[in-house]
Amino acid sequence: MISGWIGFTLSAALFQCWRTAMQQRLRGQLSVNAAGVVRYLYGVPVGLAIFGLYAAAFGGTLPALSLTVLALCAAGGFGQILGTNLLIMAFGHRNFAVGTAYAKTEAMQAAFVATLLLGEHLSLLSWLGIAIGVGGVLYLSLAGRGTSPGDLLRGLTQPAALCGIGAGFCFGFTGVLIKAANQAMPGSDVVFKALLLLVIINTMQTLMQGAWLAWKEPAQFRAVFATWRDSGQVGALSALGSACWFSAFALAPVALVRALGQVEILFTLAFSRFYLREKATRADVIGSLVVVAGVVLVLWGSR
Repeated sequence: MISGWIGFTLSAALFQCWRTAMQQRLRGQLSVNAAGVVRYLYGVPVGLAIFGLYAAAFGGTLPALSLTVLALCAAGGFGQILGTNLLIMAFGHRNFAVGTAYAKTEAMQAAFVATLLLGEHLSLLSWLGIAIGVGGVLYLSLAGRGTSPGDLLRGLTQPAALCGIGAGFCFGFTGVLIKAANQAMPGSDVVFKALLLLVIINTMQTLMQGAWLAWKEPAQFRAVFATWRDSGQVGALSALGSACWFSAFALAPVALVRALGQVEILFTLAFSRFYLREKATRADVIGSLVVVAGVVLVLWGSR
């Protein structure tokens, strides 16, 4: 089971990086809320296809859905929407670097929330790996921007930092809620349940954010369908990524999944180096090595 969650997490991080690159095509065409809606709207049919293929290959029957499971799904879906909007709000503030960096504390925040709410226990080595990995991501986010530790501490009350921390908390908390929903749902095949949860949550998110968009931004609601070629690709990659995230949450502690998921930044650097032919800086190399060291400790501590 350990190797399974590692594979799902690495795949999720790769799909997420790929989706982010594709989503750049939508910049200037869609608003913050519209860009969020395309992830869920176009992700629903892909999620259904993934769930159907898994059910056909491995079997399984639809479980009864209790109010508890549906409430956890709704809360998790809303948390992801809120986290995404907070992160984009952080980008809009003056202290862009600080907001982005603090959003990367998601792994550490998820570890604390999962410990408190799910009773997940990690080894000391895994905790150390999470801390080192977060430090490496912070370094990569801030290197070359002239942001000293003192500036970081003073910037804690800045809007960008608050939005970034809030986004990190929402993403970490969402993972905990999704795992709780999986545990509350009857059935022994946790991956089957994870893929079913994906369809349920994406449908709820489409209704929640789609209704808000249709009410507040009717022109953007129409644009969601007008940009279907690019939006459909973003939605498909989002569904593939979420399917892997949800499955990883079902198989391993949320904190470990989020910690290993920090390798997304390494995929981003690799894309920059080998596809865009951008030269890696000394800070990129140092930060990457720190992230890798953190990931190694997390995996070593999870044995």
